[in-house]
Amino acid sequence: MSSPGTRLYHGTWWHRHKGDSYDDLTAGRFTELFPFLPGAEFDQDDLCLLADEMTSKQVRKLTPDPEEDRDITAAYTYLGQFIDHDLTFDPTSRLRESLGPEQIRKLADFRTPRFDLDNLYGRGPDDQPYLYDPDGIRMLLGEPLSGNPDDPHAVDVPRGPSGRALIGDPRNDENRIVSQLHAIFLRFHNQVADYLARSDQLGAEVSFDEVRKRVRWYYQWVVVNDFLPTVIEKPTFDRVFRDRCSPVPGLRQLRSGLRLMPVEFSVAAYRFGHSMVRPRYQLNAAIERPIFSKLRGDVADLGGFRPIPDGWAIDWQLFIDLRPGAKPGATAPLDGSTANGLQHAYKIDTSLARPLGDLPGRITLPPSILALRNLERGNTFGLPSGQDVARALGVDPITDDKLMIGKATAKADQRPLVDIAPGFAGKAPLWTYILSEAQVMSWKNAESIPEGKRPIKLGPVGSRIIADVFAALLIGDRTSYLYSDPPFEPVPKFAPTGTFGLAELINVALRRY
Repeated sequence: MSSPGTRLYHGTWWHRHKGDSYDDLTAGRFTELFPFLPGAEFDQDDLCLLADEMTSKQVRKLTPDPEEDRDITAAYTYLGQFIDHDLTFDPTSRLRESLGPEQIRKLADFRTPRFDLDNLYGRGPDDQPYLYDPDGIRMLLGEPLSGNPDDPHAVDVPRGPSGRALIGDPRNDENRIVSQLHAIFLRFHNQVADYLARSDQLGAEVSFDEVRKRVRWYYQWVVVNDFLPTVIEKPTFDRVFRDRCSPVPGLRQLRSGLRLMPVEFSVAAYRFGHSMVRPRYQLNAAIERPIFSKLRGDVADLGGFRPIPDGWAIDWQLFIDLRPGAKPGATAPLDGSTANGLQHAYKIDTSLARPLGDLPGRITLPPSILALRNLERGNTFGLPSGQDVARALGVDPITDDKLMIGKATAKADQRPLVDIAPGFAGKAPLWTYILSEAQVMSWKNAESIPEGKRPIKLGPVGSRIIADVFAALLIGDRTSYLYSDPPFEPVPKFAPTGTFGLAELINVALRRY
C-alpha cells in the first residue's frame, strides 16, 4: 500500500492530507529554502479569525474602483496563474500513487520544475497526438468564439465530447479567462511555426522541437522582462536580473539551479496572486460576469471546465493595453470594439475579493474560504514565520503594530495582525506577512502619491523569494534562453517597438504583427 504522502496534487490534493506528517507531505516533491528555521505553529481558531479578516465583506462596483492597482492590468493576474500551472505540473502524479517514498525520491530527476510550457505541450505530439494538428508541429485549436469583432480568429481550447478541455494541464480550464489565455499561447505557437516556416534562417524544414524551443524562449523572456518587473520591487529585480541573460540569485544555494520546488515559494510567496483577483470581469462589450457564483448554469459566472458560450470571446484590450509600446498600467482610451475602460488587477494586499471567501462546492471541498485554505496549508507544512524569513534574508522585520490586515485603499478599515489574535505576536504566517509587507513597503516608498493611488508591488521578502526561485529555475534548465547560442532576442517582427512582453505575445497570436 502506498504511503499517504504519495498522492500529492498541487491544487486540490491537500484537503485529503491535512493529517499527514511533514515528511510524507514533502517526499519527492519539495525542498526548503530555509531548513534551519523552525516552523511557526498557529491555533486553528486564530487562523479562522485571520481568514475572515483577509476576506472582503463586499463586492465593489465603483468607478473608479479604489481596489484596482493603477500599475498592474488584469491580464497579469492570469499570466501569473498560467505560470503557476507551468511550474507545478506533475506528469508523474498518477504514477506516484503506487510508489513508496524511497521510489519517489529516485524519480526526482524525472520531472524538475521549469519554465518549459508543459502545461501547454503535455508530453508532446508522440505521446499526446490529440493535442496537435496532423502535421505534428502546430497545436490543435478549439471551436471559433464570437463576441470580439477585433479578433475574428478567436477560438476556445480544444474539447472532448464531455466539454472538458483537451490540453496539457486541465487546470488551465479552471476559469474562462485562463482558458482563453491558454488558447492565446496555442495560437502564438502556431504563429511562431508559420514564421519559422517562411524564414530561411533554419535552412531546413521546421520541426516541432525547434518551434517549441523558440516559443519557450519567448515565454521565458516575458516572465523575466515583463511579469517579474510588474509584480516585484525594482531593487530586487535589478539586483538579481541586472544581466537578463545571467541572473544571480541572492541565496547562494540557488546559484547552481533548482531541482525541486521550495515550499516557501509554492505554499506562501507565489500565492500573492490570489489578492489580485477581481470579483467580476468584463470579457467584452456585452459580457460581464462574476469570477464565481452560487448560481447554476453555463452563463452564470466565469467558472471553467466547460465550453465557453457564444459571444464570450475576450477582448484583450480590456485586460492589457495592446497599443505598441504601451506600459502595463496605461489607462488611455482604447482603440477597440468597446468603450469600456481597461480593467486593472486588484492591489496586492491582505484582502481577497468576496467570491474567494465562498468558493462553490463544485469547485472545491471545505473549507470554501480561500484565505483559510492557504493559511491551513502553510500551517500543515510547518512554514517559518514571515519575521524569521525576513531575518534570514537580512531584512528588518515589520513590527507588529505596522503589520496591517485589510484593503490597501484610502480610509479602509485595517487592523494590526496582533489585534486579531495574540497568537500572532512576533510571528505572522508567511503568506500573510508577504501580502502585508507589499502594502507597508509600497506605501512607505510612495509617500508623495495619494494613498488611494499608490501602486503596490511585493516587498523585499516576497520579491527575493520569487526572483531567486525564478532565476534558479532558469539557471537549472540547460534548455532555457540563458544558454542559447547566439544569445536569444525576440525577432523585430514580433517586437516592433524593441520590447517584447505579454502585450506583444498577444498581438502576435492575434495576427496583428
